[in-house]
Amino acid sequence: MRRTPAWFGLLVCAGLLATIADAADPTGRLVFLSTQLRPIGEAQKMRNLVLKEFSPEVDYITDLPQRLLTRIETERQVGMHNIDVVGALHGELQPLATLGALVPLDDLAGKLAGRGIPNRLLALGKFGSPHQLYIPWMQAGYIMVANKQALPYLPSGADINALTYDQLGTWAITLQQKTGKRLLGFPAGPHGLMHRFFEGFLYPSYTGGVVVPFRSEAAEAMWTQFASLWRSVNPNSTGYNFMDQPLLSGDVWIGFDHIARVLGALRQKPNEFVAFPAPAGPKGRGYMPLLVGLAVVRGAPDIAESMALIDYLTQPATQITLARTVGFFPVVSAKLPPDLDLGLKMGAGAIAEMQSAKDALPALPPVGFGERDAEFDSVFMETFQLIVLRGQKTRPVLDREAETLKRLISETGASCWQPDPPSTGACLVQ
Repeated sequence: MRRTPAWFGLLVCAGLLATIADAADPTGRLVFLSTQLRPIGEAQKMRNLVLKEFSPEVDYITDLPQRLLTRIETERQVGMHNIDVVGALHGELQPLATLGALVPLDDLAGKLAGRGIPNRLLALGKFGSPHQLYIPWMQAGYIMVANKQALPYLPSGADINALTYDQLGTWAITLQQKTGKRLLGFPAGPHGLMHRFFEGFLYPSYTGGVVVPFRSEAAEAMWTQFASLWRSVNPNSTGYNFMDQPLLSGDVWIGFDHIARVLGALRQKPNEFVAFPAPAGPKGRGYMPLLVGLAVVRGAPDIAESMALIDYLTQPATQITLARTVGFFPVVSAKLPPDLDLGLKMGAGAIAEMQSAKDALPALPPVGFGERDAEFDSVFMETFQLIVLRGQKTRPVLDREAETLKRLISETGASCWQPDPPSTGACLVQ
C-alpha cells in the first residue's frame, strides 16, 4: 500500500471540520449522528416520522461507519463539540469507548430498567467496563426468503425453519434441474452485503469462528463446498445489491439478505413469499445479530437533552414506529400491534426462529477495526472472488489471504470477538 502524503491528511481533517461546522446548529437543535438508516428514504422517515414528536428539534445526520471515529476524534482534538448523540452498531461504538469519548449512562440505564431491555444486550453496552456506555436502540438481522413456487422442490423431510447448507444445496440443484434456471441468489454486488454472509453465517456455521479458524481445514472444506453450490446460484448475483427486486421479478426464488433489503418484497407480495432462518452447518446455525446502540458524546453541547432523546427513542411507542417505518425491531418489551403489516411480521418471525434455534450460534459484526473495517470485509470478498468466481485452488488462496488478515489485525490490535474465543491481545489466525 502506498503511504498517504501528509497534505492529504490535512485536507481530510479540514473537510471533517467543515462538515462538523455545517452540522452545528446555533438554534440549539440537538445533533444526532447515525451510521444507520443512511439511505435517503430511511433518513427522511427518521426525520419526518420517528423524531417529529420530540422536542427540542433534532438534526438527524448520517455518515459512513468508517468516518465515525475520525469525526469524533477530530471534534475532541479541536475542542469543537457539536455532536450530541451517536447511533451506531455495537462494533462501531467500541472504538469510541476505547477512546474515552462516551459519557457513562448508568443513571439513564437505571431509569429505563422497567422497559424490559434484555440484560444480555445491556451488558454489551458496557464493553466489559463497570459503566453503561451505550443504551441498546434497535435490532435487525439477516434472513432467507423464498418464493412459494420453490417449496415443492424442498428436499424430502426438510424443515424450512431448520435447514442445513447441504439441504440448501440440494434444493438449489433440484430447482435448476426442474426449471432449467439458477434460482438461488445472494447480494454479491458492489454495494451488497455478501461479506456479512461469510463473516456471520458461513464461517461460524462451518468452523465455529471467523478469524481464528480462517484458514483451517474446516474453512478449506467450506469454501470448496460453497464453490460447488455457486454453480446453482443465479450468475446475476454479482450485480445484486438488494435482493428484494430479484425476488419480486422472479429472477430469484430463494435469496439471502438483510431484512431491510428484502422487506420490500415481503410487503408488496406477502402471500407469494415465505421468510425463514439461514441454514446450519457442522458447528451450528451461525447468524449475525445486529444491535444498534445510542451513546452520548463527551463534550456534547446538551447532555441532559441528549439523554432525553435516548429516553424518547427507547419508549415502546417510538420503537413500534421504528419497526413500522424502517423495519428495525424493538429492543424493549413492546408487543408488535396486530395491525402491523404481514411482511414485517414474516421478517420478525424468521429472526425470532433463528435466535431461538437450539443450534443458534451468534456471531457479532467485526469489532476493533474502526476506519479500516472495509479492509477486513475485503479479505472475505477477495477470498470469495478468487476461489468461487475464478476457480483458484482453495488452500493457496486461504494461506495468502490469512497473511493479509494477520497484518491488518496486528496493525489495528483488534481483539477476538464472538464466536472466536476471547483474546488478551490481537486476535490470532491459526
